[in-house]
Amino acid sequence: MSHNSIHWFRKGLRLHDNPALIAALKDCRHIYPLFLLDPWYSNNTCIGINRWRFLIEALRDLDSSLKKLNSRLFVVSGPPTEVLPKLFEKWKITRLTFEVDTEPYSQSRDEEVMKLAKEYGVEVIPKISHTLYNIDRIIEENNGKPPMTYVRFQSVVKDIGLPKKPVSAPTKEDMKGVSTPSSEDHEEEFGIPTLEDLGLDTSSLGPELFPGGEQEALRRLDEHMQRTAWVCKFEKPQTSPNSIIPSTTVLSPYVRFGCLSSRTFWLRLTEVYRGKQHSKPPVSLHGQLLWREFFYTTAVGIPNFNRMEGNPHCVQVDWDNNPEHLAAWREARTGFPFIDAIMTQLRQEGWIHHLARHAVACFLTRGDLWISWEEGQKVFEELLLDADWSLNAGNWQWLSASAFFQQYFRVYSPIAFGKKTDKYGDYIKKYLPVLKKFPAEYIYEPWKAPRSVQERAGCIVGKDYPRPIVEHDIVHKKNIQRMKAAYAKRSSEDKDDKTITKGVKRKAPSTLDMFEKAAKR
Repeated sequence: MSHNSIHWFRKGLRLHDNPALIAALKDCRHIYPLFLLDPWYSNNTCIGINRWRFLIEALRDLDSSLKKLNSRLFVVSGPPTEVLPKLFEKWKITRLTFEVDTEPYSQSRDEEVMKLAKEYGVEVIPKISHTLYNIDRIIEENNGKPPMTYVRFQSVVKDIGLPKKPVSAPTKEDMKGVSTPSSEDHEEEFGIPTLEDLGLDTSSLGPELFPGGEQEALRRLDEHMQRTAWVCKFEKPQTSPNSIIPSTTVLSPYVRFGCLSSRTFWLRLTEVYRGKQHSKPPVSLHGQLLWREFFYTTAVGIPNFNRMEGNPHCVQVDWDNNPEHLAAWREARTGFPFIDAIMTQLRQEGWIHHLARHAVACFLTRGDLWISWEEGQKVFEELLLDADWSLNAGNWQWLSASAFFQQYFRVYSPIAFGKKTDKYGDYIKKYLPVLKKFPAEYIYEPWKAPRSVQERAGCIVGKDYPRPIVEHDIVHKKNIQRMKAAYAKRSSEDKDDKTITKGVKRKAPSTLDMFEKAAKR
């Protein structure tokens, strides 16, 4: 039987390693590559302009790759449960294929769509290719529970074996006898919208440093894989959070949108490592892909993963509600130049280094402002190109010491941490030009500069740049005590839960020792 197939692109915006697309082409007469602009996302999540731009670019790139195979992309706006049945009828569809997505909304949406497809006599073929492994299988192999430590997770996946090999992109040969019917008014009815079409204000758009799309993803992958010594030596904690040019691959947005397959990335790394000495997980590049998989797994296995309440693995903390402090953090006016420079880069470029994320997340939550990680999660969801539901929630819980990481007494200094890798403050000067004439000794603490220095720099603290909104030395010590109380409460409520109380029962070093140790990190 010859099929009329829809391949529904969601994440997985690529032709390489797309087994669901390959399945759509088997015994196929007509193929309709489809992308749905689902209003659920804009109604329930916050998507910033940088991420919209990345998505539109990725769709354009996908369309141009499909055109080389004599096909093209169909973009339709509307809820999948309303749009798909209409298209099933209009195009006489007999098969629907898509890549499996593990997020809660995606799961319930796909269940609904599969029910509808059955009613319309449409065969559905979902394939796993967004993750390295079948996430349900990892949980199954761990006695039906998600592994809660990276080490445990590693041992489970080791037993499962290596990730499946990626499949090749479809060729003209695969498209023999397959066509994509399209009319003259295709652009009008199914074209890719511009940002303006979507009613978005583009006035705040900065330079496009990371263009969206599969071609750019593969180009960047090739470029980095040619740096074999760098790839082999790569250790995430040894990279710099405040280098002017990113000190990591910045492939995360491409993996998040599925412009780059994680399995393809894994295989390319395996080829570079072969026969050479190389770093190992958790700090290696393979280790970074496994971290992604770890958080995908915990997100599937833990209820209410992106919230504190009702999340059984999250310490319940009495966070403050301080809208002024939250706005100062979000808008890069905390008065701590290292923090404000990071938040400025995030808003302008849509990407910040992993350790920079650590610094601003710790500052917002347990370090200085004592504001809930859920508030930080929302800001990252809006501003990060690589904002990913599972990773965003997992990392915020980690950095706020609410789950996964229990050493709440290790606080990042908003002053000392940045100095380690950028003692002259070049990064601060780039993103906060108002401070660029400050001498290096005051660039991290401009409020300490004598008035004459501030005048010479053309920037008076309290007028041209804000004073610090908190006194770090005082508040972080107070917050350590508040965190200690939250852990003690958790411990008394649940004495059996060894994973949470681990690391808290030993005699804690003095606050000063801890601070010194953290500042040197």
